[in-house]
Formats: sequence, structure tokens, C-alpha cells
Amino acid sequence: MLLHLVAEFDLQRDVVPWLAARGWAAALDTSGKSSALYVVNVERNSKIIYTWKGNERNTHIGLYDLQTKQNEHLYMFERDLRIISCSVNNERTLLAVSFRQYTEEERVSRLLQSVSKYLTLLIEIHPINNVRVLKAVDSCVQVQFLYPVEGRNNSTESRLLLVSEDKYIEQFDIHVAEEEYKVVIQNSGQLPRARVADDLIWAQWDMMEQRLFYIVPKESRSTLKCVQFYPDESFNSILESHLDISVNDTQLKLVNFGYDHCQDQDVASKSLNLQVFTSKAGGLCVCCSLASDTPDEIRYSIYFLHKGYNKTFTVSLERTESHQLKEVAFMNLDYYVAAYLPGQFLHLLNIEHPDLLCYSLFLTGEDARIDMLQNCSIQSPLMSTVLDCHVGSMYAVSISDSALLQFLQNSKQDSERLAALHCALLYFQHTEDLEMQIIWWISENLSTCHSFDPIQEFIIASLYCRMCPETHNLDKLLPYTSLLDWIGIIPGVTCATDIISLPVLEFQNSKGFWEKLNSNLESVKYAEPHLHYHSNVLRREWRNLSEEREERRATAYLRNIFENAKKVLSHLDTWDSAESGTSNNERSLEEIPASFLHLLFVSNDERGSTGEFAVFHIMSRILEAANGMCMPLPPGFHTLHFGLGVRCLPLHTLLHYIDTGVLRLTETCVGKLLKDLDDTEKNEKLKFSIVMRLPEALSQKVRQFWNHPINANFIARKYVKLLLEKLGNRQSSSPIPERLSVPVEFLPLNYLTNMLAEIENQGVHPYEKQDHVNVRFVEETALKHTMTFLGLKYS
Repeated sequence: MLLHLVAEFDLQRDVVPWLAARGWAAALDTSGKSSALYVVNVERNSKIIYTWKGNERNTHIGLYDLQTKQNEHLYMFERDLRIISCSVNNERTLLAVSFRQYTEEERVSRLLQSVSKYLTLLIEIHPINNVRVLKAVDSCVQVQFLYPVEGRNNSTESRLLLVSEDKYIEQFDIHVAEEEYKVVIQNSGQLPRARVADDLIWAQWDMMEQRLFYIVPKESRSTLKCVQFYPDESFNSILESHLDISVNDTQLKLVNFGYDHCQDQDVASKSLNLQVFTSKAGGLCVCCSLASDTPDEIRYSIYFLHKGYNKTFTVSLERTESHQLKEVAFMNLDYYVAAYLPGQFLHLLNIEHPDLLCYSLFLTGEDARIDMLQNCSIQSPLMSTVLDCHVGSMYAVSISDSALLQFLQNSKQDSERLAALHCALLYFQHTEDLEMQIIWWISENLSTCHSFDPIQEFIIASLYCRMCPETHNLDKLLPYTSLLDWIGIIPGVTCATDIISLPVLEFQNSKGFWEKLNSNLESVKYAEPHLHYHSNVLRREWRNLSEEREERRATAYLRNIFENAKKVLSHLDTWDSAESGTSNNERSLEEIPASFLHLLFVSNDERGSTGEFAVFHIMSRILEAANGMCMPLPPGFHTLHFGLGVRCLPLHTLLHYIDTGVLRLTETCVGKLLKDLDDTEKNEKLKFSIVMRLPEALSQKVRQFWNHPINANFIARKYVKLLLEKLGNRQSSSPIPERLSVPVEFLPLNYLTNMLAEIENQGVHPYEKQDHVNVRFVEETALKHTMTFLGLKYS
């Protein structure tokens, strides 16, 4: 089971023992009705309101505090009532209740009486005192107190929303005062009220952010609107978005305005199944279940309003028992929206990156099973929270990291692997243990992933997670994946994508969610896709830059690339220093691979071990992945990679890897090789092959580490060549410098050294940083080479 549920509240566990201790549970045990005890509402301040029938069939209302784990009795009606809706203000001084006045049995005897069917009351409960009638009508009414300020304990004002079945919403302003240790309502007449919305067909309450989403039907399409309530008791319409959703219902559908346990389930199942979900990063989604003409298919749409498109999914069901099929339930998991059909499938849709289908998890069978949720009568009153209205339990929902890793291990299709890998890298907070398990999986499955490179995904996701939190809106530009497109399929699922109009926001100086949503919408308008980072663009620009002539003046654009590259590389150095606990002035990253190279080169083994072969293979794949994205690797990578190559590869293969650019020669690795390897015949051949392939600048730095006649001869020849190239037609009468202490009567050599000395005296010195390389060095090297060639002993 991928989703992990923890019961935060359960009626049987948290309420029934408390009722039994006070003698109120007897009716629950004997009635045999599930409606005897049920949840009515969940408030913003972690208070759960429930109702039950007492011994005398009285109707009680209670409250459970999730923080203190305490129950409280709020009110009792000395009648058997059906509670429709209930809400308590933040100070717990006022209780709003909406109920049907009579039972089905009483209805027959009161048909001819002029008694309103529903009653909505406002009750003073600190202590229990006056009762005021707000509504006495024949249409159902839902009530909800506003909680605009977090942590407000004492206030003389409360605001109450009334949602009528007649398709309007209004707000009541209630002023209270303390009189002799009790709180009473000040307004003697009609309570001040304001109309919030009219002609709506659907509404959803967001308790945490105190905002109201509602839909007004139009002729061809519907309009989604949002009203934001503020701490200063004002409210305004802040969002409007057109949806291609046909609404044929005549009955108002409400979400998160409490739960009517006795509602007709047939009517509920036929009403509009739609929910709005938001994310902390500014995502806004509309989830809607659609009717299907085929009995063995389920259809649902997700409108990614912050991205400007919607996706409609059609899922072929594995089992089509009609009595088991119910509508899809939606859950908000912040980074994901979950579409769940018990016994069939669990679809986790990525909110942040919904463009590629392969980054959403589609599960069936055992992976999709949620034991605690066996029906679709669930709501998401809070983010990452579900309320099972039938059972009366509320759960905290999260993705299990252990189950996800197990799913990753067992997955056989690239779509499953991509979705699971993406979830593991971007959804979870990175821990050392989790990263090690992901790296282990990547090392074992490099050859089994055909449509993507798992190393590239790991590199891109790791950089994305580290860099985006540090810079505002950087996530709009940086890639989260190495894939440009994905044309694979998910078995049993088809997806159709449609472009939709972006929502219109009307706000000034709003912070939090609305600011982030506006940033996302601006990104869609102006930044995507032409300003989004693209490795191919970077590779093209880098190629153009490298092909430029040195005298050509760099453009401002190219200079900007260089400056950004410096910032990225400085980030890499900063991260490494922070994680290792060392400063930049201490041992550099290059020294770490150098110490490994010393151990590798002085090893007695002829060839590398199995472990060294495995590491070399992985590092080669990492290099290939980084090159494919035109991305730099950390300092010391090429040094260690070359050292392992020397240990693991035969000479001809090693040289081929060097010539093709797979292995790169660095000053550290070549210097260690020349110093640490002894001069056996095999090693001499290796060293000479490496030296011959060195670039000129690097060659001048590292040749001094190899004290060998071949190397000295090569240096001398190179030195003479450079000096002669500088000679030209210049003449000089400068004195001949000091030569060997013992004159050598070898006229060709004497002539050459005299000529070279004249050039040196003109200020020409190709090897300025190597003082020992001069005319005397050339003369001595030439004599040694000649004597060795003739088989004579040099002294």
C-alpha cells in the first residue's frame, strides 16, 4: 500500500468511551442505527463537531479537540432531531445549528400544519442562554463560522456564513458582549447581513485559508469564482475562471460545509462530483468526475488552472461488477492530487509538474489498496487529510517512502520507474539513507531503463531540490527532468490534453497563495516554454562560444552565460563545504581523489578489483549522463575516473578512451601517475603514451615529475624547437654564457649551444616557470643521450 494513513480521530476510539463514562452510550449500543453517532463538521482550529442520540432520544452536540484530545458537551435538544449542519465560533461562545424539525414519522401528522421544514438557530453557549432563530424555511441551510485570524482567543465579533439550498450564500455579522460572567448577543433586532454569492450550483469551503469557491452555471460553460475573507471582516471576489463543465444538476452540491450523514445516497451519487485543490507552491486544480458511456470505464478530468490546460483520463477497469462500482474520490496531498476508486486504482497526479504523464503514479492491485478507505464517501477538509464520513474517522495521509522504494524495486515498466523515481527525489526530504537506496537502485538498473537515463534524472532532480528554495521563482526556469517529451503509454489509461484559458485574478498586494498562483500564471504567459532551461540550447551556445576566435569580442549574452556559470559552480563549492564542515581555504576537492590515486598506483595488484571495475563503470555512466546535459561535474571527478581507468583498462583501451574524450587528463592525475608509478618497461610505455597526448600547457607543468631520459630528451628537443622558432634573422654579439665545467670538443653540439645561448640572452625563454630547463640542460641531455646510444658510460 503506497499511501500511509494514520488515524487522527475516530469516533469509536475517541468519543464512545467518553460517552460511556457519562452514561450516554446506552442508546448507541441498542439502537442499531449507524446514524446514532456521526461527525457533523470539522473546524479550522482542529475541533471536530459530532452529534449523537441520548437515552431519551434527545439530540446532543459534542466537540473533540485534536490538540488536547478532550471532549466537550456543547448543547442538547430535548427532541429527536436530524442535525443538518453545525458550527461553533473560535471563542466557543456561539453555536449555529441547522436541523430538520421533524422525523419522517412526524411528517405525516404535520403535513397540513404551517410549520417550516428546516430551522437554523444561533445559540449562546457560554453559558447556555438565549436562542435566536436565523432561518425558518422549507429549504436546507448549511452554517459555517469564519476563523479569519489564527490564534484569536477573545473577540466581540463573529461572522457566520449561511448557505441556502435556494442557491445563495450570505454572511451574518454578530456582536457579543460579556454580562455577569456570560456572553450574550448584542443585536436586539435583525442581525446585519451581506450577500456573498447568488445563483450558484456548487460551492466548496476552504477552512484553512478562509476562502469560498463556487460555480455559477452559464449557457455553454460554467464559471468558477473564489471569494477571499480577510481578518478585517471584509471579503472580495478574487478569482474567476471559465470551465468547460456542463452542469445539469438542479440541486446545490456543497463540499466541506459539514457532512449530512442522513443525505440520500442515491441523490448524492448523481450530483456533481467536483473538488478544488490548492498546493503550497501556488497550484490550483479542479477535479471532476465525468459520466462514461461505457460501463467498464471511468472518466475524470483534472483542470490544472495554474498551467493553462486540463487532462481528461479514461481508465479501463479490471473488474466490472456493477454493484461495486462507485464514483472516484479525490484527495489533496499537496504535491499530488489522488484519484481513488476502491478495489480498482489509485492515481497520484503531479500538481507541480503535470505536463508529462510519466511523472504521475498510476497504481492498481495491492499497491492501490487502502484498507482504511473502502468506500468513496470521503472528503479532504485539510491538506493531506481525509475524513471518512460513513465511519467517522479522520486520517493524516502521506506517501510511504518504504512502500515507494519497494514499488520502485518491483516496477517493470519505464513509466512506473520514472514516476516512482521522480516522487522519491522531489516529494521526500532528502536523507542520506534515502539517497543511498536510490543510488543503489540506479546502479543495479542502469541497463534496464530504456526510455530515460536514471543518472540524469538523479542529477537534475538533486540540483532542482537544492537550488530552487534558495532563489525566488528559479523553479520556473530550471528543469526538473532530463526528458523533453515522453511518448510512452500507461496500460489501461488514456489521456487527452486540452488548452484552457488562464484564470483572472483581481487582487492588490496579496501574499501567500495568491502571490504564488499569480507568479505561476505569469510564468505560463511569458516564460514557458521559450525561457525555460534547455540543455540543447546550452550545448549549442557553448559550441558557438568555443568556435569563436580569440580576438572576437564576446557579446553581452555570452558574457551573461559565463557569469551564470560562475554562480552555479560557486554554489557547488558552497554545498560541498557546508556538507563536509570545511571551509574553502582548507583541503581542496582535488586533494581527495589524489589520495585515492596514490593508493591505486602503489597497489601490488596488476589489475583493478571487481569493485574498482564497478565504480569505473558507474563513473563512466555518470560522465555520459552529465555530457548529455552539458552539465559540469564536481572537481576531482575526472582525476579519480582516470585513476580507475589506469587500473581497470588495458593500455590500448585506455588510450582509446583518452583519445575519444571519455577519460580526461588532469594535472593531478598525470602528476601522480608520473611520480607514483615505477619505471618498469610496462609503466614506461604507459607514461610515454600519456606524455605524448598532453596539451602543451599541461605538458609543461607535469613533465618535471618524471625523471627519465626519455622525458628529458623530449623536453630538450621541445625546448630547442621553441628557441629556434624564435630565432628568425636576429643577430646578437652577446657573450656566451657559462657552460659545462668540463669543455666538450664536439663541434656540432658547441655550435648549437652557442646559438641557443644567444637566443636566451635576447630575453626569449619558453619555459619561464621551469628554471632548470635551459641551454645547459639541453647540452647535458644531448650528451647523455648520445653516450647511451653509443653504449658508453657518461661521467
